[in-house]
Amino acid sequence: MKDEKRVVRVPRDSVDLSKHLRHQPDRIGIALDPHGWTEIDTLLRAAAAHGFPITRAELDHVVAANDKKRFTVEGTRIRAAQGHTIPVDLDLPPAEPPAYLYHGTVAARLPSIREEGLRSMARHHVHLSRDRETATRVGARRGRPVVLAVDAGAMHQGGHVFHVSANGVWLTAAVPPRYIRFSG
Repeated sequence: MKDEKRVVRVPRDSVDLSKHLRHQPDRIGIALDPHGWTEIDTLLRAAAAHGFPITRAELDHVVAANDKKRFTVEGTRIRAAQGHTIPVDLDLPPAEPPAYLYHGTVAARLPSIREEGLRSMARHHVHLSRDRETATRVGARRGRPVVLAVDAGAMHQGGHVFHVSANGVWLTAAVPPRYIRFSG
C-alpha cells in the first residue's frame, strides 16, 4: 500500500522539478549553469534535503512520462526544456518555423493581445504550438481556451527569430499584433 501512495505522489514532482529547474533553483540550494543544466545527483540530494525525496528511477519516470516533455536529460545532467523565468541561454539555434503556429489563451487576455501582441511576460520567450490541439490544452489551463493563429512564416520573413525547444515548443521574443489572426 505504501508503494501505491508513493507512485501517486511522483507525478507531482514534475511540478516541483519545474519550479526548481525553471524558476527557483536557489530555493533548494542548486545552481544552474548558464545553459540551465544541473547535475542530477546534486538535484536529487537537494530535493531530499528540502522535503521531496525522489530516486533516480523515479526521476527518470517523471522525465519519460511527462506529457509535455518539460525536461531534457543529457548524460548526468538535467534541465527544463523551456519556460525559465531566470536568466539562462538554452543555446537553441534559430529555426525556420512552419507557416502558422498557434497560441492558447483565454478571452480575458484578448484586449491586451490585440493592442500589444503576444509578449514573453516573465519568461524569456513567447511559447507557440505547432498545432491547434496543443494550443487548446495550453489555453484551457486558465479557463475556456481561445486559440490564436500566428503567421510565423511572415514573421520569419520579416526578420523575427524563432527557436524550437527539445520538446517541440516554438519560441520567439514577441509576436506583434499584425501577425495574429484573432478568428478562424
